[in-house]
Amino acid sequence: MRLARAAARGVASFARAVQGPYYVVQAMGVRAPERLYVAPQDIRTADPTVADEIYAGYFSFDGKVVEANGRSPFAIAPPSPGWRRSLVGFSWLRHLRAADRALARANARALVDDFLRTRTDFIDDPAYEPSVVARRTLSWLAQSPILLDGADQDFYDRFMRALARNIRFLLRAMASERRASDRLLCAVALAAFGVCADAGRKFELRATRLLDAELFRQILPDGGHIGRNPETPVELLLDLLPLRQAYATRGRRPPERLLASIGAMIAFLRVLKHGDGALALFNGMGCAPPDRLATILAHADAGGPPILDAPHSGYRRLQAGAAVVIVDAGAPPPPVFSSAAHAGCLSFEFSIGAERIVVNCGAPAGSEALRRVARSTAAHSTLIVEDRSTCRIEARPGRGRQEERIVAGPVLVKAARRSTDSSHDLELAHDGYAREFGLVHERTLALAHDGSQLLGDDRLVALRHGARAEHFVLRFHLHPNVRVMGANERKVLLSSGGVDLVFEANAAVSVEESVFFAGAAAARKSAQIVVDGRGVKDAHLRWSFSRVEEG
Repeated sequence: MRLARAAARGVASFARAVQGPYYVVQAMGVRAPERLYVAPQDIRTADPTVADEIYAGYFSFDGKVVEANGRSPFAIAPPSPGWRRSLVGFSWLRHLRAADRALARANARALVDDFLRTRTDFIDDPAYEPSVVARRTLSWLAQSPILLDGADQDFYDRFMRALARNIRFLLRAMASERRASDRLLCAVALAAFGVCADAGRKFELRATRLLDAELFRQILPDGGHIGRNPETPVELLLDLLPLRQAYATRGRRPPERLLASIGAMIAFLRVLKHGDGALALFNGMGCAPPDRLATILAHADAGGPPILDAPHSGYRRLQAGAAVVIVDAGAPPPPVFSSAAHAGCLSFEFSIGAERIVVNCGAPAGSEALRRVARSTAAHSTLIVEDRSTCRIEARPGRGRQEERIVAGPVLVKAARRSTDSSHDLELAHDGYAREFGLVHERTLALAHDGSQLLGDDRLVALRHGARAEHFVLRFHLHPNVRVMGANERKVLLSSGGVDLVFEANAAVSVEESVFFAGAAAARKSAQIVVDGRGVKDAHLRWSFSRVEEG
C-alpha cells in the first residue's frame, strides 16, 4: 500500500512539473471579482481587547511589540521576520471584528487600505512569501463583512483588485516545488476564493481539484501531515472546517478528500493529545494554545472509537487508567517537508491525568539558533549515543527564508504492539546509529494495565563485529511543573500536582538542568533525568516510573 501511494505521489509530482506553465497562464486570466457570495467563518479565538491595543498603535506579534506613533505599521522596519509575517497575514483582523464596534470596523478598513497603498522595499519581504499571501487571502475573505460593509466604491474596487493579485500570485506559486510545504495552504486559499467569490464556475472547479490533489499528497491516511509536525493539522483544520461549511452554504460539492481528511486529522490529533489538552511535543510542535484544539474538537463531528496508532505518520499511544504514553516511532519525512522535523526517533512523552511528567523540549518560537538545539536528539526523551543526533540536518540555500532540512536519518523504524497479563507494550527499534556506529537502538515501553507503572528497556544491538558505543545516555526531560523531591545513585523522587512518582534505573542516575521551549510566554527552566550507560553490561538499560500513593 505504501509503495502504491508513493508511486501515485511520484506521478502527481511529474504532473505538477508539467503543469507549471499552465498555472502561470491561468494566473493571467484571473480578474477582480465583482462580489463575494459568502465569508468563511474564522473559528480562531478572538480577543476584543487587542482591538484597543491596535487602535492605540501597538502591534504585538512574535514576541515583539511595535508602537506605530502615528506611522503606518506596514512602513516600519520589522523587528523580526515573524513579526512582519503576522502583521501582513492579517489574522489579527478577527480581534477587531470581535470588538463589534463601529470604531473597530473603521480601523480594520483603514489598516487594510493603508497596506494596499503602502509601498515598501524591504529586502526579501516576508509579505510576499506564498504562505503569507495565502494567509492574507483567507483573512480578508473571512473578515470581508467588516471590511466591505459601508465601504466606499474606491476601497471596494482596490480590495477586490488586491484579492485578484493574491490569487494570481498563489497560482504562480503553485507552479514551483521550491516551497512544497506551502502548497497546501495556497490550495486552501485558492479553493476558498473559488467558492466565496464570483470567480466563475471554471475557476472554482479547478481550485477544488488543486486542493484535492494537495490533500492527497500531504495528508496521510491516518490524518497526520507528511511533515510529521502535529501542529500542522491543527492550523489546517482551523481553515478547512470553515471551508467545508462554505461549500455547504453555496451548495457546492467539496473536494473528494476534504471531508475524509478532516475526519482523519481529528482522529490523529486525539492520538497525540495529553490529558491537559496539549499535544505531544514532536517534530516542530511548540506552544499551541489549547483553545485551538478545543475549538477544533467542538466543531468536529462525533467520531468513532479512539485510535491508538497513527502508523503512516509514525506515532503510537499507550493508555491505561489516567496514564498516557505517546511515542515518535517514525522515520524522518521527505527532505522537502522536513524543515521543522526533529531528530527524536523513539522519544516519548508521559502524562498522568492533567500532569505532564516526561516531555520533549519542544520547538521555540523565533530564534533559529534555539531551533537547532531543540531539533537535536539530546533535546528529546530517548537514548543518545556519543552525544550525536540520529539525523543530519543541513541548510538549503534559496531566496527568502533558508530552510534547514533533514538529509539523513533513520531508514528502518519498527513498532509493534502487544499486551501481557500485566501491561500494554510497545516494542520499538530504529537504525539511526547504524551507519556511523553499527548499532541499532531497541526500546520496549510497558504501561501497567492500571497506569500505575511505566517500565522501559533500552538496548544497543551491534550490527557488525566489534561495534559498540563508548558513551551513551538516556535522557528524560521533565515538565517544568515537575519537582525533584530527592535523588540518589539509582533513584529519583518526583512530584507534580499531587502525583508522586519514583524513577529507578539499573545504572548511575543524575539530575541535570534542561529547558522547556514550549512555554506559553517564553522558554522555562526545567530538569532532566540522565541515566549513564557507561560500563553497563550488553549496553542494556532498564528503568521505571512508578506511582507512589499518599502514605
